[in-house]
Amino acid sequence: MLTVSASQSSVAMARPALPKKLVIIGDSVIYGYGDPEGGGWVERLRRQWMAPDSLGHVIYNLGVRGDGVQQVSRRLEQEFRFRGELRNRVPDLIVLSVGVNDSARVGRPDGRAFTDFEQFQDQMADLLDQARRLCPVLFVGMTPVQAAAMPFAEVLYYSHADQLRYKEATRQACQTRGIPYLDIFQSWVLQGQEWWQARVSEDGLHPNTLGYRTLLSQVSSWDALAQAIEP
Repeated sequence: MLTVSASQSSVAMARPALPKKLVIIGDSVIYGYGDPEGGGWVERLRRQWMAPDSLGHVIYNLGVRGDGVQQVSRRLEQEFRFRGELRNRVPDLIVLSVGVNDSARVGRPDGRAFTDFEQFQDQMADLLDQARRLCPVLFVGMTPVQAAAMPFAEVLYYSHADQLRYKEATRQACQTRGIPYLDIFQSWVLQGQEWWQARVSEDGLHPNTLGYRTLLSQVSSWDALAQAIEP
């Protein structure tokens, strides 16, 4: 009679870790605009996770240029429900990154907000609650803009003061819900003006190639992400 030791039994029962399926959804920084070399931090991470020695986690990039929190909320679930491996199921993790477009002012530096601040708070709360009902959620914050390059698209004015207000509202909403928030704005500004400006494109709004490399480094070394995708 063949006997199997406890150690042999545990090895036989062990199964290889399955790749996680992630939806990363947001605006043009998720899309990767401004990085002709690598396609943005999400695309760079996707390629990194496709390496032979990687677990092969699957990333769905759902970044759309110009989106604000309301647009992301409207398309959150309906988009991934019809995409390949995610059809008729929820992802293992949703990473959100949106809000900078909402912080813009229209027409002039002191013009009306693109998204009214109180309305933004309500919409962000709805988005976070909607995402959290589906699966675990992480939030990657906005990068700082170069205000001297405004207006963007000849009509939108972005500033650090407005970014800070909308960023803090988002961070606090995440904190209230136990959603990890990666404060990119704060970390970049603390490095000094020369440092972060070297990572912003000429349009003043989007990261450049160096900026996206920096974002990749920050996101891929984030403890919250590592914990979320661990086997």
